[in-house]
Amino acid sequence: MAEGQGQEPECPVCWNPFNNTFHTPKVLDCCHSFCVECLAHLSLVTPARRRLLCPLCRQPTVLASGQPVTDLPTDTAVLTLLRLEPHHVILEGHQLCLKDQPKSRYFLRQPRVYTLDLGPEPGSQTGPPPDMGATTRSLPIPIPSRYSLRECFRNPQFRIFAYLMAVILSVTLLLIFSIFWTRQFLWGVG
Repeated sequence: MAEGQGQEPECPVCWNPFNNTFHTPKVLDCCHSFCVECLAHLSLVTPARRRLLCPLCRQPTVLASGQPVTDLPTDTAVLTLLRLEPHHVILEGHQLCLKDQPKSRYFLRQPRVYTLDLGPEPGSQTGPPPDMGATTRSLPIPIPSRYSLRECFRNPQFRIFAYLMAVILSVTLLLIFSIFWTRQFLWGVG
């Protein structure tokens, strides 16, 4: 990890400053830290998918069967230095995914999912498309959650909101019918 006085800690491979999203610092067995994006790229191009060689010292880090690089330990000392809370980034195929949780528990907001494409599937394309000149870095793109409605009904704040709305609607309808019934009763007697 290259650090200087007054500089933010950065990944020694891509030189991007560490953060709590796609550049979360992950620690290998040799105690060197790299961003999760660089480690994900490395894991996708490594022939032995369960073994990562450190880009600095070449010491292997063995991953458990089916364990993605996103499950490696996070360098919490770097995140503490940057005053950041760690986010849970997952690797799905050739995409890193980050689910952004709502900041306030009092306002109901759907979580956003950001993805970062790490490259083509093996055997699909051998190079960039002919119409693209320079390689562009893909930015996190919000995509809708598949289970947003189901998650919404599991949210306790939403259930309280739904119950309150049902009570307000019931009381309003009861008042309307009672006013209507009272007018009918008073007009029918007179």
